[in-house]
Amino acid sequence: MAEQRVIPMVSYEDVGRAADWISEAFGFEERQRFSDDDGTVSHATMVLDDAVVFLGWPGRGYRSPRRHAEECEIARKMLETPFVVDGVMVYVGDVDAHFESARAAGATILTEPEDNPAAGQRQYRVEDLEGHRWMFAQAL
Repeated sequence: MAEQRVIPMVSYEDVGRAADWISEAFGFEERQRFSDDDGTVSHATMVLDDAVVFLGWPGRGYRSPRRHAEECEIARKMLETPFVVDGVMVYVGDVDAHFESARAAGATILTEPEDNPAAGQRQYRVEDLEGHRWMFAQAL
């Protein structure tokens, strides 16, 4: 695998659960998992083809986007749009099949697959189990 020059780092309240879910819903493979002395998963390295994403746990005070929106009106308003506010974009080979897999795993669908001629891609947007937003796309 070629060196990836940019690696997204996404924080989760429950990294172990998120890694398992991202594997099932989005097709990533977990390559590494680190736990603290008390068993809390603090890091997972996720790989899809030649792309890497790090999942991390920054500590007990962290609130996921979903929980933050439950507690904060401003955060809730930011998430009223179906767009990726902060998140990860991933290219996949078959965006429609990927969409069906994510939906079957219970992902919150923000937009159905659609062609975006200006970007030269077919894409959809989704939220994961903690409310992080992802866009999956395929070149047209």
